[in-house]
Amino acid sequence: MRILGIDPGSRTTGYGVIETQGNRLRHIDNGIIATKATAPLADRLKTIYDGVTRIIAEFGPEVVAVEQVFLAKNPQAALVLGHARGTAMLAAVNGGLPVHEYSALQVKSAVVGYGRADKSQVQQMVKALLNLPEIAQEDAADALGVAICHAHSRTLNHALARTGR
Repeated sequence: MRILGIDPGSRTTGYGVIETQGNRLRHIDNGIIATKATAPLADRLKTIYDGVTRIIAEFGPEVVAVEQVFLAKNPQAALVLGHARGTAMLAAVNGGLPVHEYSALQVKSAVVGYGRADKSQVQQMVKALLNLPEIAQEDAADALGVAICHAHSRTLNHALARTGR
């Protein structure tokens, strides 16, 4: 199964594409969709939408996993982040893909084994799990972590379904 992970942001949206082969994870691609910080919000959202649409067309994922909005001290920042997240989800749904959401705690637990892990620990584990030659850029590493979280969650949910739990 090919999974597109997204770490949404209004200035930088990270993406990571992985493939599951049995219990193995294979890295396909990762990177960022960068917007111009001085551009109006609507233009930045269009850049995110177009970027996610392009990635879906290029890599053909079967599912999209998106990180949920964290609790922010600044309500305006949380609102803008919510717009970016919604835009990425809309691009996925318009591409005919199912969308799954995961909290930062779930992602860190799935990748590092500890929900309070810091960003550098997530980056190191993503590098190790996907056998990357170098650590991915922070937003891209977070997106790969979201994709890995979905891969692990999917496997666990499938196993539980087979046992009737």
